[in-house]
Amino acid sequence: MIYTVECSYSDSASEEEWNDFYSLHKLPALISVRGFHTSQRFRACGAGCPTYLALHSIDGLDVLQGDEYARKGGGNFARWQQHITDWHRNLYGGLDRAPTVEQADYLLVSRVGPEPIIAMGIAPEPLHAVALDHAPAALWLARLPAGMVPARESFPSGVHAYAPMTAQLKSVSDAGRSGAETHPDA
Repeated sequence: MIYTVECSYSDSASEEEWNDFYSLHKLPALISVRGFHTSQRFRACGAGCPTYLALHSIDGLDVLQGDEYARKGGGNFARWQQHITDWHRNLYGGLDRAPTVEQADYLLVSRVGPEPIIAMGIAPEPLHAVALDHAPAALWLARLPAGMVPARESFPSGVHAYAPMTAQLKSVSDAGRSGAETHPDA
């Protein structure tokens, strides 16, 4: 299952510090939670959607309702909470693991169907909402290789490109999976 967290941030004076906390402390803490398998953060390349997106591969909703998640990762934003806006959480079925998006690549997210991504010559992965906000009810994800990114103006409404802010972190149990990176010692 894919757990998504989207938000924007309203205070430019503390945004860099917040991003450092999220990328360098929160993601490694989350990936250490039993049931989390991958975690990666992204920044939107254009307007019309929340600025930040985090994709996590997890076992299911029970992981997010557990004590370990509450202790290690859930809701540790008190210091920055007043500046976090447009916040949404969703749990999607349809994929076991989120795609790995390398630093030179992009993540495409469609909220309007698979056709716009298919028209680019890429096969998107369909996701359907199963818990939390349930909005949007469906998403389509695709990795866009470096060098293939069209002008932002050419994306239809509801399709957004995201640049990776972090490498995809993998749990120790996932480090042996095909194409896995080693788990960082953060």
